[in-house]
Amino acid sequence: MNFDAEVPIIIVGAGACGLVAAMAANSDGGEVVVLERDPVPQGSTALSSGLIPAAGTKAQKAQGLDDSADKMAADIINKAHQENDPAMVAALCRQSAVSIDWLNDVHGLSLGVIDSFLYPGHSAYRMHGTPSKTGRELIGVLSRRAETLEIPVITDARVTDLFADPDGTIRGVRFRRPDNSEETLGCQAIVLACNGYGGNPEMVAKLIPDMKDALYFGHAGNQGEAIAWGRDLGAGMTDLGGYQGHGSVAHPHGILVSWALMMEGGIQVNKDGRRFSNEHDGYSEQARRVIAQPGGIVWNIYDQRLHDFAQDFDDYRQAETAGAVRQAATIGDLAEICDLPADALVETLRDTEALSATGGQDKFGRTFAKDRLASPYYAVKVTGALFHTQGGLNVDERARVLKSDGTPFANLFAGGGAARGLSGPSDWGYLSGNGLLTAVTLGHIAGAQAARLIKNEISV
Repeated sequence: MNFDAEVPIIIVGAGACGLVAAMAANSDGGEVVVLERDPVPQGSTALSSGLIPAAGTKAQKAQGLDDSADKMAADIINKAHQENDPAMVAALCRQSAVSIDWLNDVHGLSLGVIDSFLYPGHSAYRMHGTPSKTGRELIGVLSRRAETLEIPVITDARVTDLFADPDGTIRGVRFRRPDNSEETLGCQAIVLACNGYGGNPEMVAKLIPDMKDALYFGHAGNQGEAIAWGRDLGAGMTDLGGYQGHGSVAHPHGILVSWALMMEGGIQVNKDGRRFSNEHDGYSEQARRVIAQPGGIVWNIYDQRLHDFAQDFDDYRQAETAGAVRQAATIGDLAEICDLPADALVETLRDTEALSATGGQDKFGRTFAKDRLASPYYAVKVTGALFHTQGGLNVDERARVLKSDGTPFANLFAGGGAARGLSGPSDWGYLSGNGLLTAVTLGHIAGAQAARLIKNEISV
C-alpha cells in the first residue's frame, strides 16, 4: 500500500502512556509521531488523581521511606486475590522505580511521594505525584516536556484503521480529521497507547453489566478501538470485565472527592443514615456498592480535622468552591441539611465513636483506629462511577502484543488502557494507581523497545 507519509514509529494516543512512550523512543533515538484524537492531549490521565505508584525510587529514599518491588507486587497480587498475572506484576513493579527515576532525573518532572496517608491496599508510601496531585497537572508537564523535545503530536487525528500483513505485521494506520478528511501514515513499529472501552455503552453493557447504568467518569474517547483491532488481528485478550470504579464523585457536580477522607476516618451513609460497607476495602469496589444504595446516592460524612486535611487536594478545593461541601454544627443540623433521618444518623455516629474509642472492628470488617468524628461535621453527596476498564490486549514484559497463541506480533506494542492491566477480572482487584502504573511503565518499555526494533538492535 502507498501511504500519504511514513514515519518509523507511530504512537496512538497522547495520554500518559503515549507521551511517556514517545519520550522513551525519542531518548533511544527513535523518530516518532503521536496521533491524538482530541484537540488537546488529555485522555484518562487528566481525569485521574495523577498519582503513580512505584517502589524503591530515589524520591522515596530521599524522604526516608522503605519500600521494595517485591513488597509492592505482593500488595497488587493480594488485592486481586491472586487472579492477575504474577510475572507481569513483578516485572512492572521492578520497572516502576526505573521509570519514575527516569522521569525525574532525565525529564525533570519532580514527582514526589505522598506520605500523609496510605491508599487502601498499599503497605508503604509509594504514590508519586506532581505538587497539585492532579492528573491535569501530570498530563500538562508531560505535554510540555514532549513539546520541548520537539516530539510531533498531531491532534484532532482519530485513528480508524490499522493496516496489517497476513502475519500481523503492522504497516500503517488511517486517521480521520474533524472535517471527515482521511490520511494514511506508514510505520515500522506502532504503540497502542489509547485507552479501554469505558466510553462505549454497548461494550460496557455487554462486558460489565453491573455498571451499565453508572455515571461514566472517564474520557469519552475510550471507545474500545484497541480491543476491536486486537480481535481483527487475532490478539489474545484477558480480563475484559475488569474495571476501576470510584465510590466518591460529588453529585451533581461531577467532581472527584478524595478517598483519603475515608481512609483517615470518614464514613459513608445511605439515605437511611446507615453505613453499608467497609470503606477501607477500596474505592473501586465501592462504586458498585454505592450504586446499589437507594437512588444510587450516599453521603460522605467527616469533620473539621478531615476537612482541613483535604485542603491539600485540588479536587477537594474545587468541590468546596462548587458548593458540594456542606457544614453543620450538630448531628441534628447535619441530618437536616442532608435530608437524612436524624435518629438513624445519631445512632450511626455514636456507633463509630464507640469503635474509635476502643479501636474496635465493625460488622463489615473495618477497624476504627483513627480519631473519632467531632463537631463541626461536614458532608458531601456522592455517587459511584465507572472510571476506566482494566482488561485488554495481552502483552509480555517487553510490552509486545501477543497473539491468541501467545507468540508476539512483529512490531505491535501496547500499554495503558489498551493493554491488560494488573487488577484481574473484577472491580475489587484494582489497587490505587494500577492504571497509571501500567500507563507509565508499559509506555516507557514500549517506546524504548520500538526504538530498538527499528534500529535492528532487537528481534521479535
